[in-house]
Amino acid sequence: MTETNLDKHTPMMRQYLTLKAQHPEILLFYRMGDFYELFYDDAKRASELMDISLTKRGQSAGTPIPMAGIPYHAVENYLSRLVQLGESVAICEQVGDPATSKGPVERKVVRIITPGTVSDEALLQEKQENFLVSVVNQQQNIGLAYLDIASGRFVINQFVGEQQLQAELQRLNPAELLYPDNFEFSAYLANYKGLRRRGEWEFDLATAEKVLNQQFATQHLDGFGVSEYPLALAAAGCLMQYVQDTQRTALPHINAIIVENQSQFIQLDAASRKNLELTRNLSGGVDNTLSSVLDRSATAMGSRLLNRWIHQPLRNQQQVSQRQDCIAEILSQDLYPELQSQLKSIGDIERILARLALRSARPRDLARLRNAFALLPELQTSLQGCQALSPLANAISQFPEILDLLQRAIIDNPPVLIRDGGVIAEGYHQELDEWRNLNEGATQFLSDIEQREREQTGIANLKIGYNKVHGFYIEVSRAHSEEVPAHYIRRQTLKNMERYIIAELKEHEEKVLASQGKALALEKQLYEQLLDLLLPHINAMQQSAQAIAQLDVLCCLAERAETLNYVRPSFINQPNINIQAGRHPVVEQVNDTPFIANPLELNEQRKLLIVTGPNMGGKSTYMRQTALICLMAYIGSYVPADSAELGPIDKIFTRIGASDDLASGRSTFMVEMTETANILHNATANSLILMDEIGRGTSTYDGMSLAWAVAQALSKLQSPTLFATHYFELTQLPELLNGVANVHLDAVEHQDTIAFMHQVQDGAASKSYGLQVAALAGIPKQVIQQAKAKLKQLESLQLHEQKPSSEVVAEQLTIELDEAVHPVIEQLKQLDPNELSPRAALDLLFQLQQQID
Repeated sequence: MTETNLDKHTPMMRQYLTLKAQHPEILLFYRMGDFYELFYDDAKRASELMDISLTKRGQSAGTPIPMAGIPYHAVENYLSRLVQLGESVAICEQVGDPATSKGPVERKVVRIITPGTVSDEALLQEKQENFLVSVVNQQQNIGLAYLDIASGRFVINQFVGEQQLQAELQRLNPAELLYPDNFEFSAYLANYKGLRRRGEWEFDLATAEKVLNQQFATQHLDGFGVSEYPLALAAAGCLMQYVQDTQRTALPHINAIIVENQSQFIQLDAASRKNLELTRNLSGGVDNTLSSVLDRSATAMGSRLLNRWIHQPLRNQQQVSQRQDCIAEILSQDLYPELQSQLKSIGDIERILARLALRSARPRDLARLRNAFALLPELQTSLQGCQALSPLANAISQFPEILDLLQRAIIDNPPVLIRDGGVIAEGYHQELDEWRNLNEGATQFLSDIEQREREQTGIANLKIGYNKVHGFYIEVSRAHSEEVPAHYIRRQTLKNMERYIIAELKEHEEKVLASQGKALALEKQLYEQLLDLLLPHINAMQQSAQAIAQLDVLCCLAERAETLNYVRPSFINQPNINIQAGRHPVVEQVNDTPFIANPLELNEQRKLLIVTGPNMGGKSTYMRQTALICLMAYIGSYVPADSAELGPIDKIFTRIGASDDLASGRSTFMVEMTETANILHNATANSLILMDEIGRGTSTYDGMSLAWAVAQALSKLQSPTLFATHYFELTQLPELLNGVANVHLDAVEHQDTIAFMHQVQDGAASKSYGLQVAALAGIPKQVIQQAKAKLKQLESLQLHEQKPSSEVVAEQLTIELDEAVHPVIEQLKQLDPNELSPRAALDLLFQLQQQID
């Protein structure tokens, strides 16, 4: 907007510019009659974003003012598009009375809609949580807070390192992200929409504690167990202030803050979450993901909870077993068909309660809530006699008083909005009924007048009508106009009709319109009072909604177990993984051919498996299915296998595939090495590691040396590992290192074609079949022939020059790696003893000793 001198504008434009100045960075929807209008730069931007016409209104400094508008009744469609693009909108409504206003009607911004704070049903994806995230850091220490305003779930987390930050952002996929001006990891935010840079002062800890105590009506936050997380609290304070500023209403459904302890969950880094395609595929969609296979939830809130479980598998085997016990009980009693039918009718009450708390609940929300509460006794009856499910059954309360209130207050099928009335049921309020009766009684009154006037005038086709412009009128055909009495006053002349008014009809019109207006005003008042009566019960209703969502997920997993032939996995304390006839849960559903199941055994004698075999032979599928089976087991699900016995798992790393990260200036090989470094620095003996094709992005000997060294390092970590490679030299590792074994996926060659067997067998593959796979990919035959000739030439040269065998290469690599200069020696070389005090020398000696250990 270039024009800032308000005196040069009309009163209406001065009002607009004043309001726009308060919200300079977001679009302002300015209500004018039946439209929301945008002006100046907002109009140009909205025209591009929403594909609407750009027009003009008046002039400023001799230049037409750009304008664009959308109908108020269609605003949700446009808001939905803007929110998906990461845009925010300030909604400006008329709050003054046009009849009494001098000059422009008073307007004010009543609500700010942002991608991370929307709660309207039309603006949200029902099966996905919509997160507002806030982050702040002090060097490598990071505080993070996130909120799903549509459920009231408010969580904080504090951790160290950019790798964990990437993992959390990958998991949460924020709709909107708040961060301070001095945030040191801004480069990692480039892939997200809805970025909001905030002033550093908004992350002040003292201010945060004050804001949060006001929200929770507490004197201190000790009861939430958050005192040890100052950075996370600072992020939470900024987030809460932002929500309060945008919503401009109380937020009673946000009544607690949860600390998310990373030690509770199996950790997955950002690359692993992406590679395993848990809830989003590599293209960003939801097809062919683990969630798409597992999710048969009856409610949208169940789907969202299942996705949360998928991203946060539990470490505690006892808690996982409790979920399994519930699934086993549902299966043994064949409960899920009946329960899922009931749950489907209950619907998404979690988000209805959020809209109720925000006072944006619509009449149909209340009707759905009423219908859901009417089903709770039936749900409780279905759960009677259950043991494993009894804690959930006890957590699902019944609300007879609220049910009675909603049954008395809301008609069976209310309209979408309260705006035009017709929502409050007859008999709920005596005065409303009286005003309505007066209005409805008008019909009979008009019929009596019509009959009387016909008899008195002798005009048989005389009738009484009504429209919004002229009110009530008596309509007479032009042919009978000479028979009209003298006291009739002509109101309107049509082609073949004349319309008249009489004093009695005019007086009645005023009464009817007054009764309609008073009835509508009273109905809106009663609706607001109804929300007031429901708000004190928000917390209890939320707890029941959460229990219902858990029941929904457990029923869903029971149905999947029975339908897809999954088995209950067992858990042991030793770090072993034993899977018999394991299957990939997604691939087996999308393949037209039967999936070939394969075993996996990782134990003390087989900690690291070197996986060889041709491209397209199934190595990546085999590795991914191992990770997915383990993850499914630790969310409590049954798994696609004949049997599965799993030890403790604290982290899952998958280094499978890579691509250039152009935004950060990193090549494919650099991305590969960064992910590998993360694994080597953070893996433990209980971490499941899947490594695919390490070292392929550089020269042969560099790549082979790196792959060898990484495999050797992993064997020392004692982490259960699958290590896929095309470097056949690595198949010598089992002869040199304890706990390493070879497995391969077989293929059968016939002339120039190849058939993949997809069966995992012990031992190393005999060859890579690279030229055969290239032929299958459509490489021209003459290129394949030239490659074969070159291969024979290279093999002949190798024999002629007596190149060292793979065993000798392996031995040399081992010697080279073992003789590498130890970091302690490097430190000693750079040390000047004369500069050390006796105390400093002693401290250094202890440090060096620890490095050697």
